[in-house]
Amino acid sequence: MASGRQRRILDAGSRAPDFRLPRLHGGVSTLAELVAKGPVLLVFFKVTCPVCQMALPFLERIHAGGTLPVYGISQDDDADTRKFNREFGITFPTLLDTEERGFPVSDDYRISSVPSMFLVQTDGTIAHAMEGWNRREILALGARAGVNPFHQGENVPEWKAG
Repeated sequence: MASGRQRRILDAGSRAPDFRLPRLHGGVSTLAELVAKGPVLLVFFKVTCPVCQMALPFLERIHAGGTLPVYGISQDDDADTRKFNREFGITFPTLLDTEERGFPVSDDYRISSVPSMFLVQTDGTIAHAMEGWNRREILALGARAGVNPFHQGENVPEWKAG
């Protein structure tokens, strides 16, 4: 949780606030740079969040499909985020919005629970916003990317709060 206040995340149709965040593996990224080539999925997470631990490997499968880039936005420090990404097989680019910096981007997007996800169009409009885990919505994101994020026989819950 970024600031501890209960509030509603930005809705679909809202303008996605621009940002400039450090990348886990060096450099910085802005939202404008990320969406320049097409829509992206922003995923806010914390390494200690059990729903994030479950969800991010499925989002990795969507990212690996190559048509819908996924960008993680970790609310944890560099070392903990690196460990999380190794442990859960996350290779998509990860940005850092840390407590040390005051969670500025999480606050701009009104994050009150994680995971929180935003599908952002090239014009900066939020096309889809989601808190927690919803199997049907993840399946729809996968379909948009031409990927089935679920493998046969996996026990995947329908819904989990963030």
